Amino acid sequence: MHVVLVLDTAYVNGGQAKVCFDSAFALKARGHDVTVFAAAGPVMPALIEAGIRVHCLDQPELLKDASPIAAAWRGIHNGAAAAALGEVLAEMPRGESVIHVHGWAKALSSAIAGPIRRSGLPALYTMHEYFLLCPNGGFYDYRAHRHCGLSPLSPACLMTQCDSRSMVHKAWRSVRTGVMKHLHHLPDVFGDIAYFHPFQRRIIEKHLPVTARLHEIANPVEAADLGPKTEPTRGEVIFLGRISMEKGVFLFAEAAERAGITPVFVGDGPLAGELAARFPQARLLGWHDAAGVRQRLREARALVFPSLWYEGQPLTVLESLALGTPVIAGDGSAGRESVVDGETGLWFRQGDVADLARALTRIQDDALVARLSAQAYRRYWAEPFTLERHSQRLEAVYSTLLGR
Repeated sequence: MHVVLVLDTAYVNGGQAKVCFDSAFALKARGHDVTVFAAAGPVMPALIEAGIRVHCLDQPELLKDASPIAAAWRGIHNGAAAAALGEVLAEMPRGESVIHVHGWAKALSSAIAGPIRRSGLPALYTMHEYFLLCPNGGFYDYRAHRHCGLSPLSPACLMTQCDSRSMVHKAWRSVRTGVMKHLHHLPDVFGDIAYFHPFQRRIIEKHLPVTARLHEIANPVEAADLGPKTEPTRGEVIFLGRISMEKGVFLFAEAAERAGITPVFVGDGPLAGELAARFPQARLLGWHDAAGVRQRLREARALVFPSLWYEGQPLTVLESLALGTPVIAGDGSAGRESVVDGETGLWFRQGDVADLARALTRIQDDALVARLSAQAYRRYWAEPFTLERHSQRLEAVYSTLLGR
């Protein structure tokens, strides 16, 4: 097959790009012809070394553009990217080529809809975030710090200041979403949508046309099989990730205080200083590299995933389970989808500090932790989220699109 992977950057700037490039390497190794189309550089050298064709426009990401006015317009209609994508797609052989879009909101724009539509090639969109449906990409109110149930672009949506920056930025994002839906018609070119798990499907399904075809494709996870833990009850209860409000860091800190334990934070972010000031007993360990993260997860008694928004497919939860570390997850985020309550970890009511404190108190039971740890390891490795499994699933979905 000929696969054209479309995303904002030609380098890894987050989980979205990493999943895209990991799949590119795997598909190439399995004998497929792979092309990466991106707006922003620099190009990841490993892509070239693997023999993957890369078309990169060397445009800046919107937030890195020296001209805010130029970035604002380019985010709504990136004509140069649309024209270049059209040229790439015109070279793809019919009947054996598939377009797979991973992202468009950070450097490309919804103008990619035109060339995709004109190409006549089947197109798949992976719902890494929710910009295809929601102006701020998260179905989350960053001011009230709760899920948003408003209909996107409804009068109530337009009047609500839910953006993490300002009402002006919310207005721009609303205009961008309106152009995407009603002028570019980007959602219409994706009759096929990839999602990660049933929890995410329930979020997006009500916002999609009834004719949309949905495909469950879990992300690959880089996890090492270190065997069951020999001392699962040692270590501390940790948080891993960005220290920001929507990640629930203050919820964890307050619940830990109520439960009488020391909260440990592995990561950094804009609210690290405030967190340390409000909860001086907390231990903030800063960012770690991949090996350091793996070591912290392996040594932890449990991982807490207190995120206040939906999330996509949180890989830290899966990495933790693979290492035999149970997870405490809120029942209103995607973290719960990988955790079997009472078997591989514990659920708590989303955003409820008292209920999280209850779970943190329970996790002090050594016998419970030992049982959860053994089950977490066993259940994960019974059906691991390998790159091979991911690429096989992609092949199956691509074949379905081509066969149709």
